[in-house]
Amino acid sequence: MPSIDHHGARIYYEEFGQGFPILTFAPAGLRSTISVWGQPMAPINPIAEWAGDYRVIAMDQRNAGGQSRAPITANDGWDDYTADHIAVLDHLRIDRCHLYGQCIGGSFIANMLKHHPERVQSAVMAQPIGRVGPMPAQPSGNFTGWVETLNDHPEATAAVLEAFNQNLYAPGFVYSADRDFVRTIKAPCLVLAGNDEAHPFPISEEVARLVPSCEFVKEWKTEPALTAAKATVKAFLAKHTPR
Repeated sequence: MPSIDHHGARIYYEEFGQGFPILTFAPAGLRSTISVWGQPMAPINPIAEWAGDYRVIAMDQRNAGGQSRAPITANDGWDDYTADHIAVLDHLRIDRCHLYGQCIGGSFIANMLKHHPERVQSAVMAQPIGRVGPMPAQPSGNFTGWVETLNDHPEATAAVLEAFNQNLYAPGFVYSADRDFVRTIKAPCLVLAGNDEAHPFPISEEVARLVPSCEFVKEWKTEPALTAAKATVKAFLAKHTPR
């Protein structure tokens, strides 16, 4: 099975189709795995939609309940996930690719653009996570649900997990990047709006407004808007694919 080892982490990935590469980040928060792309929470399945024209790479995020695993420490944060993503691209000898991420994938994309903009041809953020207002006193249900799935991680003590939660979510906005950075993004972007507490519409709207070169789709998760949104994403990717 295709996997890579780097810095103590083992990361599992799969490839579908041929052509210009698209690296994808599935929804479901910290339980982001390849299998989620086939679930109803992912209205646009990039494997099904684009493997006929592109090289689609999907991956299990570390410790998400799939086949990727890494130690958990109090210093972990967005940069560790980005290191996994770059390790996959390096292993596959991909210098530059499109990014498509839903939910937590929006924060993965923002952090990739922050640290490795040279690797990103364009980016699509579908209902990016974010927060309006202060951080709640208690971890989110998604985080506590993820904690309950952890198996054989004796290093993941309550203190370590509290630090990890703070590292990820304390900053607010889109968590992995602030507004000053988002204003500087040079890659073409497309945002498909969120519409609930974990994926607030105001966050999607603000990201689309701040990114200098960004398209914005307000409705996309159900028909008839879904068919139109799929066409918009397909055209966006085609427009920004090198000839």
